Amino acid sequence: MVNFQEKLLGYPQYCRQFTCSESLITIFSCPPEARLMKTKMATIWSHENYIFYVLEGKKVWHTAEGAYEIGAGDCVLVRKGAWILEQFFDIGFCLVLFFIPDEFICDTLKSRSAPITKTHEKYKPVITLEATETLQSFFVSMYAYFSGTTTPDKALLELKFRELILNIADNPKNVEALSYFCTLMSEPKAVSLERMMNDNYCFNLTLQQYAVLCNRSLSAFKRDFKNLFKNTPGKWLLEKRLQKARFLLQNMDKSVSDAGYESGFENLSHFSRSYKERFSISPLSAKHAKTS
Repeated sequence: MVNFQEKLLGYPQYCRQFTCSESLITIFSCPPEARLMKTKMATIWSHENYIFYVLEGKKVWHTAEGAYEIGAGDCVLVRKGAWILEQFFDIGFCLVLFFIPDEFICDTLKSRSAPITKTHEKYKPVITLEATETLQSFFVSMYAYFSGTTTPDKALLELKFRELILNIADNPKNVEALSYFCTLMSEPKAVSLERMMNDNYCFNLTLQQYAVLCNRSLSAFKRDFKNLFKNTPGKWLLEKRLQKARFLLQNMDKSVSDAGYESGFENLSHFSRSYKERFSISPLSAKHAKTS
């Protein structure tokens, strides 16, 4: 599965990039020929949260919670994890994009005079931010840095990242984003792992990628996972995906191939075999039994 941040870093000819640490990156991309993904539907993931403002064009983020069409004038926070990106090759896509690690968000908000509070228990994968005049002006002002010939000092770039976070936190209408930020600051590691797995089990990430999303080494991830779920990651993922596929076949009228793909199975033969072993019926027979 493609890492979004690493993919963008590989195309400096299309995206001018500034960094102020190893993990903080801003990118401005516009030309229609900058096709980072070559297919209309690309499965990708990000190990960091990112915030962006769309200046032109549109794309659709397909997540486990549903689809989000994002176009010109939209400002969104996308939580770290996996999704399927739907592209429109007849139009360009122009945006200002910030990848921001959890630690940086938490460190910035600790300096805020007014504390933020947690109001949600569950968060959408794509959180819409209110595109106020102040926030729009902030993103538009970034254009001057990308269109210039000199590279801003790293200290200045860090201030811009902090300004972005504080601008979002200063607007009480961004209640879901603020609650999510609060969760990053206060959530125990065990809860964080559970939330990350439940949000992303239907995407075919490797165990190493799941470990990165959970801010752990692979060995620590396996150990903590076993303590939390009383099962191995492989067995837990298989069961969750099979239950998801069963639900899609029985309740959503999905085809066998769509049910398998949307549940995290990339190989249809493996899906059919695993489904029959678990439920003593093939997915095709299960679908026919439901519709008959």
